[in-house]
Amino acid sequence: MTDETLIGPGFADPVFQSQGAFRAILAALAEPGTRQAVTEGLTPPNGLHAAAATALLTLADYETPIWLPPALRDGAAGAWLRFHCGAALVAEPGRAAFAVIDGLASAPALADFDAGTDQFPDRSATVIVQCAALEGGEAVTLSGPGIPGTRTIAPAGLRDSFWAEVAANSEAYPLGIDLLLCHADALFGLPRSTRIEGAF
Repeated sequence: MTDETLIGPGFADPVFQSQGAFRAILAALAEPGTRQAVTEGLTPPNGLHAAAATALLTLADYETPIWLPPALRDGAAGAWLRFHCGAALVAEPGRAAFAVIDGLASAPALADFDAGTDQFPDRSATVIVQCAALEGGEAVTLSGPGIPGTRTIAPAGLRDSFWAEVAANSEAYPLGIDLLLCHADALFGLPRSTRIEGAF
């Protein structure tokens, strides 16, 4: 068997680690744009950052379909998530409760994911965006709930249209997806209620 066919371990202490990660993710979404570390020693499968793998291991289960880029879905990452989360992996972005996208990939668009309905806006997707870094990129200004005044972030490794898509998503509030921007073992939260301003 090759390394690609071996399924690596998940949490060494599932209760303790998942609780810690859940608190960090909640903090990221409650205080948009604050950097949160969400992993303690987890080795992710190829193609997933540690923060993305930890978030999915914490949040996803057999009732929450996941969308991954085809190369990840058909590789070690897909096998790892099926084994540890019991989650179905779907080919259509609109069917996913959780998704992982490459920040530089041209597709899928954020608008391709489930934004919820007027009756059930809380049933929208959460999209995890894997970035090249959480600093050093184009700066944008955040405002809205959980942000005293404004907050500036500058994640790197995002497609040219990304921030315009995020702004359009926030304009649809209370509908819209929630975002987690991650790199290595840390992430930012960008809930749909966060407003975005910048040079995009």
